[in-house]
Amino acid sequence: MAVGKSVQRVDGVAKVTGKARYADDFTMPGMRIAKYLRSTIAHGRVLTINTSKARVLPGVDGVFTYQDIPKTKFATAGHPFSMDPGHVDVADRLLLTDYVRYMGDEIAIVVADSDLTASKALSLIDVEYESFQPLVNSEDILGDDAPEIHKGTGNVVKTHSFVAGGNLAEVREECDHLIEGRYKTQIMQHCHLENHTAYAYMDDHQRIVIVSSTQIPHIARRIVAEALDMDVGLVRVVKPFIGGGFGNKQDVILEPMVAFLTKKLDGIPVRLRLDREGGMIGTRVRHPFDVKVQVGLDKNGTIKLINFDALSNTGAYASHGHSIISAGVAKTHYMYPRAVYSCNAKTIYGNIPSAGAMRAYGSPQMTFAIEAVMEEAARLVGMDSVEFRLQNGARSGDKSQITKKPIMTCGLLDSIRKGRELIGWEKKRKEWPKVQTGQLRRGLGIAIFSYGSGTYPVCVEPGSARLILNQDGSVHLQVGATEIGQGSDTVFAQMTAETVGISFDKVHVVSAQDTDVTPFDTGAYASRQTYVTGQAVMRTAKQLKTRILDYAEIISGLDAELITIADDNIVIAETPEIAVMSVRDVAVDAYYDKNRGGQITAEVSYKTRNNAHVFGCTFVDLSVDIPLCRVTINEIYNVHDCGVVINPLGAEGQVHGGMAMGIGAALFEELMVDPDSGRIYNNNLLDYKVPTIMDIPDLGAAFVETYEPSHPYGAKSVGEAPVISPAPAIRNAILDATGVAINELPMTPKSIFKYFKKAGLL
Repeated sequence: MAVGKSVQRVDGVAKVTGKARYADDFTMPGMRIAKYLRSTIAHGRVLTINTSKARVLPGVDGVFTYQDIPKTKFATAGHPFSMDPGHVDVADRLLLTDYVRYMGDEIAIVVADSDLTASKALSLIDVEYESFQPLVNSEDILGDDAPEIHKGTGNVVKTHSFVAGGNLAEVREECDHLIEGRYKTQIMQHCHLENHTAYAYMDDHQRIVIVSSTQIPHIARRIVAEALDMDVGLVRVVKPFIGGGFGNKQDVILEPMVAFLTKKLDGIPVRLRLDREGGMIGTRVRHPFDVKVQVGLDKNGTIKLINFDALSNTGAYASHGHSIISAGVAKTHYMYPRAVYSCNAKTIYGNIPSAGAMRAYGSPQMTFAIEAVMEEAARLVGMDSVEFRLQNGARSGDKSQITKKPIMTCGLLDSIRKGRELIGWEKKRKEWPKVQTGQLRRGLGIAIFSYGSGTYPVCVEPGSARLILNQDGSVHLQVGATEIGQGSDTVFAQMTAETVGISFDKVHVVSAQDTDVTPFDTGAYASRQTYVTGQAVMRTAKQLKTRILDYAEIISGLDAELITIADDNIVIAETPEIAVMSVRDVAVDAYYDKNRGGQITAEVSYKTRNNAHVFGCTFVDLSVDIPLCRVTINEIYNVHDCGVVINPLGAEGQVHGGMAMGIGAALFEELMVDPDSGRIYNNNLLDYKVPTIMDIPDLGAAFVETYEPSHPYGAKSVGEAPVISPAPAIRNAILDATGVAINELPMTPKSIFKYFKKAGLL
């Protein structure tokens, strides 16, 4: 058995020994270096741009401005192509611009023989701007006299409203209690280890080849073709090892530009890499949300309605735009699915860096608001925080008020019970005083979460896999799904070994994707790969097994229905201890017998038409130093229902990483923008405070296993969900310790001081 066991990652040794080769490890003779010239204002127009000095600098191959680029606007969001015209991403980008929408917007690019020469050339370009008032805050962006960041939009990307599950006004009248709150989340950066990098060249057939650190090679191929008005078959994208992405590489950011440059320069290889400072403003950030919530309850503490008024700022360009807040609203609905659920959601433009996909795709922002107001609701009706969620939380058989489909598997309540036990909730509640005084105070907090496994039915969900039986009885697995550090290649190898009946170490996964070779898959996002691509992998492995057994029948004369594969051998199905021959024997005969056989392969492309929801919770025990406004986490646990856990060690690693990211969102991280000038204060890892190993406490991960019937191995997603609930759990624990409700992120000492001062604690 391979599924359900902790195994060593198939890419682990290569990565820890430094043998893994990333995009910047590859080079070509004659490689040129490209560098962007970025705007020094946040909002305005380029009046003049003089590149004459830069063009004549020795070593410069080309200088390009908005005057030189294709005038076809394109969308950068890494979504699958949609056949529904009403469901396409907003095309509001050009390769370069003369209308500046954030401080750092790309207005020109230089190509030179070295990094030094390119930097020197940038310093020789003279730019004259016409400056406009930057629009950073929503009040200014939506003001009556606000200039339009994109013409014809009114600075609004999109809005939507709905009511699901009943009549909102009638249910509101029936409620015994109504509680309201307003909650704000911050701009965050992904801070993945590997910065964005890509290079392109033209091959002997005049096709553009792009090597990129992308999560979405097949989607990148399509978007490049759209941006340059080319046939998609003339573009090839290669994805080597990747040093993380967290959604930031689910946008097509560098690939269209390097394709354009190599095409303009007769096919010479051109590399474009972003340094950390440029990457933190010139790629994507997490959308800041401003969420007003109203919750209605009866006298017994049962939730009757949840009503949102939610605003999201997508920044200078749409990128994933309104889909972030749409997904956040929809996915969090499953936490409390029996209530009437309504929402008014709006996404706006602003003169800040563009926001896009980031781990959990809108759910962390919405869950912070939901779980904060739910804590207030529990206290209003005098219920224990855990009991309140046990009473109202989702359970198997509940129907979504939005889709009307039942929840097939839900381990939320068991997750809450397990978390309560792990943290020692009841014991601490009895031992700790209800009202604390003094400098150091202790608090307990809980927050729950829900999330999806892929994007269906909003988007198409294809997965593809190819298996080849090698001469030694091992197999090679190719998938279009991208390994970006989350461990999907290892899980696919486990599934293959389990289904075919061979050893885990005999499955060789081709980790690099090449759109000319690897089967089609839309990539790494939406916690989809184990759930979606895993279905294609299982079906491909099943097909390969059948073909191996059919050929073994030819060799042995035994009916294929009477034999199977176990431990790398063809065995009698009813007596598996009796080996007929090895899988290697079958492979050798298939390859080399003069009169029969041929290479044994299998390939399946499969579209998943389900979306299994995952559930879980975070429990926190923390201390608050009142005078210092400092929070110390003593214990923290994340408990997950992600179906059957394919690789327990890998899943635990995912949870630990998500918890650390969630703690960063709660207590440390914020990309700060000056509201008057639009200037970014801290686009570097010195001033942007990512928590280090010294800032993260011991992390506890636990699982409640359910068997999800829509997946061949009973699995659901685990990649993104761990980041969702730490921040609201920490917020609720601070409230428990101090009696002060902090309704914005991050909860840094500066922010906590403001709230404590207002509450009279300081």
